[in-house]
Amino acid sequence: MMPQLLLTRTLNHYFAGPANALLHAVHVTPESYKAPITNAVAMELLVFVVLIGYFVHVRLTLSVEKPGGVQHLAEITNEFVSGQGEQIIGHGYEKFTSYLSALTLFILLCNLAGLVPGLESPTANPTVPLGLALITFVYYHFHGIRSNGPAYIKQFLGPVWWLYWLLFPIEIISHLARVLSLTVRLYANMFAGDLLTMAFFSLIPVGIPLIFMGLHLGVAVIQAYVFMLLAMIYLSLAVAHDH
Repeated sequence: MMPQLLLTRTLNHYFAGPANALLHAVHVTPESYKAPITNAVAMELLVFVVLIGYFVHVRLTLSVEKPGGVQHLAEITNEFVSGQGEQIIGHGYEKFTSYLSALTLFILLCNLAGLVPGLESPTANPTVPLGLALITFVYYHFHGIRSNGPAYIKQFLGPVWWLYWLLFPIEIISHLARVLSLTVRLYANMFAGDLLTMAFFSLIPVGIPLIFMGLHLGVAVIQAYVFMLLAMIYLSLAVAHDH
C-alpha cells in the first residue's frame, strides 16, 4: 500500500465511514476499511474543489468594464478551446466547449499537482486516466447518437451489407482501443515524469531536479492538450453527418 498523503489521511480520518458505505453500495471492496480513500481519489477531490472555486470566483467577479486577471485567464482558456473546437469539430462546436474546457483544466491541474511538495499527480495512477477516457468515450458516443440518430450505428457496419459481420467487431475493437490509447498515453507519461522527478530529488536535491521539474511542467501541459485534441477528433467523427 502506497504511503498516504496528509490530505488522504485527513479525509480518511473524517470520512472513512461514509466512503466505506458508498463503496459497499456499489459492491466494491476497499483495500483497507480504515483508509478507503486513496491518494488518487483525494487528489481528484482537491482538484475538483479548486476548479469549482475557480469557476464560482469567475462567475461572481464577471465584469465587462474591469475584468480581473482570473477572468482574463478564463477568457483565454475558453478562446483557445473554442478556436481548436472550431477548426476540428466545425459547425456546432460551441455546445462542446464547456465540457472540453473543464476536461482540459482538470487534467492539467491533476498533471501539475505532482510538482507541489506533499501532493502527487492523480493522473500517474492508471484508474484516473481510465476514468477520464471512459467518460469521454461515453460523451462522444452520446452526442453521436443524439446528432445522427439510428444512422450513427452505420459507421460500425461498413459500406456494404455483406461485410457487416466482419467490419462490426473490427469497428467495436477500434473504438475500445481509443479508450486504451487515451489511458495509456496519459498514465505512462505522467507516471514516468513523477518517477524521474522523485528519483533525481532523492539523489541530487539541488539544481539538477529543477531541470526535470521544467520537463515535468512541459509534459503536463502537452498531455492535457493531447487528451483534449483527441477528444475533439473523436467528437468530430461522432457528430459528422456523413457516416
